[in-house]
Amino acid sequence: MRPFALNYARPAQQLEVSVPYAYDSRLQLNVLPDGRLAAHDYAVLRELGATTSTAGSKTHFDD
Repeated sequence: MRPFALNYARPAQQLEVSVPYAYDSRLQLNVLPDGRLAAHDYAVLRELGATTSTAGSKTHFDD
């Protein structure tokens, strides 16, 4: 028997998003191309809402 919810479940749509920062495993933070911390760039925070790390859990934020 197939659960009712599976009749309507759809995979989450992947959005193509380009972010202006990259994860630095040495610092364990997101950094901008010029080496500054992404969490200190207010323009990035205003535009994206947060600098969510792609390393590990998607619930951690670079504070």
